[in-house]
Amino acid sequence: MLKLGFIGAGTVGTALSVRLNSKGYPIVAVSSRSRTSAQNLARAVDGCQVSDNNQGVADNAELIFITTSDDAIASVASQIQWHPGQSVVHCSGAASTDILQPAREFGAQVGAFHPLQTFASAKQAIENIPGSTFALEAEEPLLNILKDMAFALDGHWVELKASDKVIYHASAVIACNYMVTVVKLATDLWQSFAVPPHQATQALLPLLRGTLNNIDTVGIPQCLTGPIARGDIGTIKKHLDALQEKVPSLLPTYRELGLQTIPIALAKGKINQHQAQELRAVLEQPD
Repeated sequence: MLKLGFIGAGTVGTALSVRLNSKGYPIVAVSSRSRTSAQNLARAVDGCQVSDNNQGVADNAELIFITTSDDAIASVASQIQWHPGQSVVHCSGAASTDILQPAREFGAQVGAFHPLQTFASAKQAIENIPGSTFALEAEEPLLNILKDMAFALDGHWVELKASDKVIYHASAVIACNYMVTVVKLATDLWQSFAVPPHQATQALLPLLRGTLNNIDTVGIPQCLTGPIARGDIGTIKKHLDALQEKVPSLLPTYRELGLQTIPIALAKGKINQHQAQELRAVLEQPD
């Protein structure tokens, strides 16, 4: 099995190295801007040595993961003397393999291996990786190696072209990061009736889990519920009036989310075109 090395010992690098090592992949070297982080990663996997510099990782491994911040990947790749027969892989969701061009010019194969997952900490990242989908960009034979890694991590894979990467990553941001934002907006509303944020979050979590379960088991559009799914214009008007009175700054967001929900409701088949037009008229009214 290929000897792996990691440049960058943050949450992604730590999670991937621990999980891949548990599946039999030898992790032989790690380097990091923070020596403490590199030492922590090395302690978490068998046989891994801390290298004083990035070149040391490249000199000892056959497949090197660059798991630094996205902005540092190109710089790291340009500072190393690569050689033919090596593979160099980054884990950015938005960047293509073009940023690894310096490694390609030395004769190394280059690829991208992005876990479609949220990593709030190293511990959570290690727990969350199994079952994730990995976005792959590479040519054979490296592509097949990365597919095998995804399967070894009990995950799935999707192959992307360079031109797909930014939209793919924007999708991930909408689904993950902006869900946090939407929940924050929802919990803020509870403060208008004197319920603090933590209590509001705990109250909403079962609803969020139920929604995710419905997306998983029933699917979109059938999982959509609520007033737009029912064509309940009266309730939507009440929401708009209440928001206008208490949190007018939230009205544009509420209106836009509602407008984006109408096509889903139509696809579900519980409202007709006339009801959809009425909903649009209400949601498009100027504040």
